[in-house]
Amino acid sequence: MPRPNWFFAFPLDGGFVETLPELPVGFRRYHPDDVHLTLAFLGGCGEAGAERALSVLDELLPRSQQAPIAVSLGHIAAMGPKGRYSALSALLERGRAETEACLARFCDPLLQAATGRRERREPKAHVTLARPRHRATDAQRAAGLLWAQSVELAAVEAVLDRIVLYTWSDNRAERLFRRVTERRLPG
Repeated sequence: MPRPNWFFAFPLDGGFVETLPELPVGFRRYHPDDVHLTLAFLGGCGEAGAERALSVLDELLPRSQQAPIAVSLGHIAAMGPKGRYSALSALLERGRAETEACLARFCDPLLQAATGRRERREPKAHVTLARPRHRATDAQRAAGLLWAQSVELAAVEAVLDRIVLYTWSDNRAERLFRRVTERRLPG
């Protein structure tokens, strides 16, 4: 098994994923407890790297006075490489600018503490709902895009008020991620 990934994210109440239309064949829906908005993806940095990043988060949070952010979900977009996208994710509608500013402020210090690297991509506030399976065909991926266009998420609202350190779960057939620890936003 490859080395587990680590990341910081804002957890969302993911119960709404169970009310979404059935996904096409070749897709895996996220478990409600796995639904989150990623703050900083640390990758396979190991527990020691994640602990270094957690120490930096503990230093940054009180100084940041980051207030909780009220958000709502918008349309679903394909994320990842064009043609062979890796996720179907809801973009934020309300709270997008504030959330992306928060991501920009926190991501690099956390990533540098864990890995010594900086994030090269611009922040993009999104909530992954489903992923195509590794062997999904082009036709199944096309069906996934049609599914995404049919889903209405405007009623899904949340408050981003906690940051959780996640890693892989012990039973990835049931749930993808495990919550290691969490911190409340101070503002």
